[in-house]
Amino acid sequence: MSEGAEIRMDAGALNAFLHRAFPEVDREQMPQVVEVEAERALLMLPYASRQLRPGGVISGPTMMSLADTAAYAMILARIGEVALSVTTSLNIHFLRGCKPGDLYAEATLLKLGRRIATVDVLMWTEGRERAAAKATVAYAIP
Repeated sequence: MSEGAEIRMDAGALNAFLHRAFPEVDREQMPQVVEVEAERALLMLPYASRQLRPGGVISGPTMMSLADTAAYAMILARIGEVALSVTTSLNIHFLRGCKPGDLYAEATLLKLGRRIATVDVLMWTEGRERAAAKATVAYAIP
């Protein structure tokens, strides 16, 4: 953990912000911030059959969306409610087929600069040790 790193938004505050920022998303289908620490956030996307692609695995767009949301939550946890922070890049590696189930994303803050933040995101349904995808996400901070 970084020396002097502090959380400005906890899990409850992040969930409330996401619901306000994205009111068109059904609350039952929105990613939930489960845990937040100074350099780590854990999110969970409840399973829904609409997330599946042909072949019965969770689709890439579903995982990319969760990776982006997890990075956003991790950054906001540190900088506070800065709604206009935006994704500048998202690079994802699909490691194995992601079996149906609640999808977890663990976001780890790699660097928090004044204008750019970079976050690694590991995703799984079967357990962290059987990760289905890993993404690196960069955000521009206004």
